[in-house]
Amino acid sequence: MDFPTLLSLIVLLIVVVALVKTAQIVPQRSAYVVERLGRFQSVLDAGFHLLIPFIDKVAYKHTLKEQAIDVPQQACVTKDNIQIHVDGVIYMQVIDPRLASYGIEDYRYAAIQLAQTTLRSVVGKIDLDKSFEERVVINEKVVEVLSEASEPWGIKVLRYEVADIVLPETIRDALEKQMRAERERRAVVAQSEGERESKINVSEGMKQEMINVSEGDMQKQINEAKGRAEEILLIAESTARGIERIATAINQPGGADAVSLRIAEQYVKEFGKLAQESNTLILPAELSDIGGVVAGLTRTLEKTRPGSGSGRG
Repeated sequence: MDFPTLLSLIVLLIVVVALVKTAQIVPQRSAYVVERLGRFQSVLDAGFHLLIPFIDKVAYKHTLKEQAIDVPQQACVTKDNIQIHVDGVIYMQVIDPRLASYGIEDYRYAAIQLAQTTLRSVVGKIDLDKSFEERVVINEKVVEVLSEASEPWGIKVLRYEVADIVLPETIRDALEKQMRAERERRAVVAQSEGERESKINVSEGMKQEMINVSEGDMQKQINEAKGRAEEILLIAESTARGIERIATAINQPGGADAVSLRIAEQYVKEFGKLAQESNTLILPAELSDIGGVVAGLTRTLEKTRPGSGSGRG
């Protein structure tokens, strides 16, 4: 290859390199930091840009998207001197590419280290029993410290999440026994409360049953008393109507004779019953005279009639 051809190839290569270094295409949600002769020149946003070859160069490339950075697991000691292992995730975003380039050497590494030291400090102020309950408090405290420290770095810490808390084997066994005992205690308490409620329900049922029975007996007695009163009243009314009819019948023509005959029949009938019950009877002499007895009763009836001899003279 002759010299002119070699020189042409060299020139062509230089032109290609110059074009490559001159033209820069920045992707969406990205930012390039440009230095001119070693000093900061500008920040290139998304789009097409032209640089001065061999003078300008892209020193740093940053993504403006939200980044999830894993925080490795580390040992932390709680307030009650129990060692646990905790890992988490930091969510951050570059908001100032210039500060992210010149404010710190490696903001990702710095954020991880700061999150770990802050986490150890926060966990050291919390008892083991509350370390699981107060994850939100731990997250908020880590974000607060990171946000304050990362402001000169040109990044914004959006949130921090505790991914996992690993306990020692002995502590896990102790907690499982404690939880098992607590569950058994709650089961016993629930069973005793159920039995108490059952006894209360049974006693309330027996009480209500006794009340219902007593009210039923009271109502029964009231109804029976009302029935007896109505019965006595009906008997009395019937007796009164019977007496009135008898009195009316006596005043009719031949009524007195009919009554005398009826009395004689009843007398003979009842006297016969007495004779059937016993073979020996002791009676007054006047009772043996049936006619005299009937005559005496007849005279009594005549005295009670209106206009009888009792009202004479």
